[in-house]
Amino acid sequence: MNFELTKEQEMTRKMVRDFAENVIQPRAVDIDRNAGFPEDIFKEMGKLGLLGIPFPEEYGGAGGDTITYALAVEEIGRVCGSTGLSYAAAVSLGASPIYYFGTEEQKREFLTPLAKGEGLASFGLTEPNAGSDAGGTQTRAELKGDHYVINGEKCWITNAEYARSITVTAVSGKREDGRNIISAFIIPKDTPGMTITSPYEKMGVRGSNTSEIILEDVKVPKENILGDPEKGFKQFLYTLDGGRISIAALAVGIAQASLDRALAYAKERKQFGKSISNFQAIQFKLADMAMEVELARNMVLKSAWLKDEGKNFTKESAYAKLFASETAFRSANQAIQIHGGYGYMREYEVERYLRDAKLLEIGEGTSEIQRLVIARQLGC
Repeated sequence: MNFELTKEQEMTRKMVRDFAENVIQPRAVDIDRNAGFPEDIFKEMGKLGLLGIPFPEEYGGAGGDTITYALAVEEIGRVCGSTGLSYAAAVSLGASPIYYFGTEEQKREFLTPLAKGEGLASFGLTEPNAGSDAGGTQTRAELKGDHYVINGEKCWITNAEYARSITVTAVSGKREDGRNIISAFIIPKDTPGMTITSPYEKMGVRGSNTSEIILEDVKVPKENILGDPEKGFKQFLYTLDGGRISIAALAVGIAQASLDRALAYAKERKQFGKSISNFQAIQFKLADMAMEVELARNMVLKSAWLKDEGKNFTKESAYAKLFASETAFRSANQAIQIHGGYGYMREYEVERYLRDAKLLEIGEGTSEIQRLVIARQLGC
């Protein structure tokens, strides 16, 4: 395994960094304060090909790999956690399942416009009573003739209000052992019976759209079932494994931003006649932050490399997501501490990093679920 980036990966990282610093960063404070989804920024990202990085050119993508995509998520997350989260969700959860499991017809109809950046997609898994317990899905899909009729409710769904298609999970039958068969269905936007609202007032990642979906007798053609009807559960577990890489990359971006701000402030801030960066207490904090950020980044790169190589990456993506998300929270917290009273004020932005980072310990599988995944991979 060689972590030396290719010329193409370096070029993409620089391109995304320039875009993030010049276009997204100047608006990051307003995006957070106004809780406004930056639809225009995503249109620009689409034109740059960022929404299609990990997908083949034949489907309108850039033909990149998971490492390149993870680098892009990190760079965007470094300047704006909200934009980074919606970007990660659009690619890893919205578009990727269609690429992984869709028929050729589904890829042409639904994936190609997403990869071209002509719209976003969303993934509806979580329900009021089925979050960490995804197997407890209560949404139902009943086959009637050549259509499925879907009824249920989804909550905390990223990008749904702005998505052109939403993939939802639903119970479609029973196995011989009595357990539910969970399938995934692609539902185009504006399908009758699907109501999308965004009623949440969030602590962090406020500019990332988070929606509730109500499904009332929603009819979708049976051709819209995604992949094997009886393997929907395994399919979205694989999807979540990939999604954890992107959430980990986002966490690395926030952690890096926290370190950057803390280091710059420590060099400028003077107490007792010298910069606080000269004090060992501050140096130790910065050293720990730098070490953890680098370790988290290496975990992300390793899990992305394993995925690109077609190897099992379940354990490593859980490692990366768990460690990086907790690193992001610790780094943001330390950045506030180093800033002192100023860190508690919005104008210095580090308090935003803490609010954004907290979500990463919850979404895409809580830290507790990651530890459970790791334990199972160890054979416990």
